[in-house]
Amino acid sequence: MAVQSMGLKAYADALNTFKEAEKKFANQAPNALAFSEAAPVGGSSFSETLSASLSKVNELQLDKSSMVTSFASGETQNVHELMISLQKASVAMKMTSAVRNKVLEAYKELSKIQF
Repeated sequence: MAVQSMGLKAYADALNTFKEAEKKFANQAPNALAFSEAAPVGGSSFSETLSASLSKVNELQLDKSSMVTSFASGETQNVHELMISLQKASVAMKMTSAVRNKVLEAYKELSKIQF
């Protein structure tokens, strides 16, 4: 019975969180649906977001390279931080590649559309 009551409480909490987010979105919806040249609701454009994401991936790659170099030269011996850095850079690069592939697929599909 305790597991069932915990599950119901978790469900109720998730439902409340969803309702709060829905109310917040409902307040922003008129601005989000407007097709104007005004600034986006989020505060940054798609190109700014993309640029920031790519710079973060680049930063992770540079951090990984410096950590590998310092580990190989014997400056640091912390294998755990090195492995975490390697995994972060790997996941970021895989995600970037996946997003790029999806954008290319979408572009190809759009180019196939006949007007």
